[in-house]
Amino acid sequence: MDLNHIRNICIIAHIDHGKSTLADRLLQITGTVTEREMKEQLLDSMELEREKGVTIKASAVRMIHRWQGEEYAIHLIDTPGHVDFTYEVRRALQACEGAILVVDATQGIQAQTMAHLFAALEQDLVILPVINKIDLPAAMPDDVAQEIEELLGVPGEEIPRISAKTGHNVEQVLERVIQEVPPPQGRPDAPLQALVFDCQYDPYKGVIAYVRVFNGRVQGTPRMQAMGTGREMEPLEVGVLTPAMVPTHRLGTGEVGYIATGLKTVQDLDVGDTITLAENPAPEPLPGYEPMKPMVFAGLYPSNPDDYEDLRDALEKLQLNDAALVYEPEVSQALGYGFRLGFLGLFHMEIVQERLEREYGLDVIFTAPSVAYRVIRTDGTELLIRSPAELPEPTQIDHIQEPWCRVHIFTPAEYIGPIMDLVTKRRGEVKNQNWLDSKRVELVYEMPLAEILVDFYNELKARTRGYASMDYELSGYRPSDLVKLDILVNGQPVDALSVIVHRQDAYRKGQKLVSRMKEIIPRQLFEVPIQAAIGNKVISRANVKALRKDVLAKCYGGDVTRKRKLLERQKAGKKRMKMVGSVEIPQEAFMSVLRLGDED
Repeated sequence: MDLNHIRNICIIAHIDHGKSTLADRLLQITGTVTEREMKEQLLDSMELEREKGVTIKASAVRMIHRWQGEEYAIHLIDTPGHVDFTYEVRRALQACEGAILVVDATQGIQAQTMAHLFAALEQDLVILPVINKIDLPAAMPDDVAQEIEELLGVPGEEIPRISAKTGHNVEQVLERVIQEVPPPQGRPDAPLQALVFDCQYDPYKGVIAYVRVFNGRVQGTPRMQAMGTGREMEPLEVGVLTPAMVPTHRLGTGEVGYIATGLKTVQDLDVGDTITLAENPAPEPLPGYEPMKPMVFAGLYPSNPDDYEDLRDALEKLQLNDAALVYEPEVSQALGYGFRLGFLGLFHMEIVQERLEREYGLDVIFTAPSVAYRVIRTDGTELLIRSPAELPEPTQIDHIQEPWCRVHIFTPAEYIGPIMDLVTKRRGEVKNQNWLDSKRVELVYEMPLAEILVDFYNELKARTRGYASMDYELSGYRPSDLVKLDILVNGQPVDALSVIVHRQDAYRKGQKLVSRMKEIIPRQLFEVPIQAAIGNKVISRANVKALRKDVLAKCYGGDVTRKRKLLERQKAGKKRMKMVGSVEIPQEAFMSVLRLGDED
């Protein structure tokens, strides 16, 4: 197709502002899917996405639209809105020339609206603002239009007011895309350069690469090469996404489609790599993507040690589809062989756990999440630790630095007090306060990342009745008075339960954790002591009472010495069992550390 008749766009917005619903209406209007095939959130193909009502993976689709007697190919990428999946948005932006910015008419501009907007402006994309949900009784389209006008300088009366749910005015959005988004630039006669913006693994076709062709073209299935890894491939098919895969045997300059590479090992192709022709390679690869820096780390172990190899294969395939996931092998005294995984946030971690259990049928144990700390040793060397088990002896530590974040919170003015109280309880510092209008304000704080991880977002929503939204980015490391809190079960330290906490919170958190563990760990035939300790000093203890078998049931009278003899024998047996007995720790015990943030 002629370059002037191609448009590449993505939809960006805060979570739940109607991106996927707008994508549904665009697919219907362009006739990409029939009424029979149509269902809500069509592009959210993953079972988890439909269940949780959020987009997790960016999805690409090709739509053909007739306007003023000519056909236009519009490649649309629907992106996630949640803060933990910003990397999916950034990857989609690099494959586009324009972005539809959807703003909810009842909520206005929110934290993630701003984050995605700035990311799109960095890529020099044309921004098309759209006000959605005007059919709701609480809609304030004129007020929201004024907000957008102040932010972007676009005249408020020119911003389309739509209802993605009913389809009202959605056709106007398509016309604006054709008129205002520039066609892709590129040279059809140059050597092939196709950017891999996503991948997935298919057991029959191998690694499937979703690509945007920047220069050159693909005709048929010639021998190709991944410029990053140097791996050559003989593709099985080339095609476009409608959203199903449709083989076309051709991809031209500026188009978005897929290449079924036939590669069977997932290490042979990375997201952000450039695919070129093996016979006529491009002189240099495309810039690709900056690797994401994980913020949260947790241990992952198979419940059955025999599943270790299956878990490794599953992680390889999952990493292909989720470029922000990083992992490395590790060993735990309590749980055996496993992996240390890096995530962008707790929601990202929850999604990975669900996908491993559902898509790969694995039974896994996750340890409590932690952040990456910098340890400055007494000899001046620096050590980055991702797990409390890696912390050196206290005598070797000069000081520990923890990551701090800059947090932007958008909220109605009446909730400033509850938010201030929440932030100060979690060691936060006030940095700025910007009034967006007479009713809404942007609060800027700096806080330790560890304090944000545990239930901060849920607490924020609860205190503001769901009206506040937040976004955060890493701002640097600061020295803090941190200690390692160990948990001992039956006298043995469980390394997977250790946490690094601020010294002033250690006693309270140790007490809470011990109380929770007492409820979770099943009773044994012997008493099980649970202790929280800092170094050699025990700061809290609780006992799980022993199950007691009634050994006197068969005694129906007779000399009391007989009863005493049986009781003494039971006591000696329990003592011996306590020395050799092992206590099985359930998954809830490892996750109970997560709920330490619940305030009294």
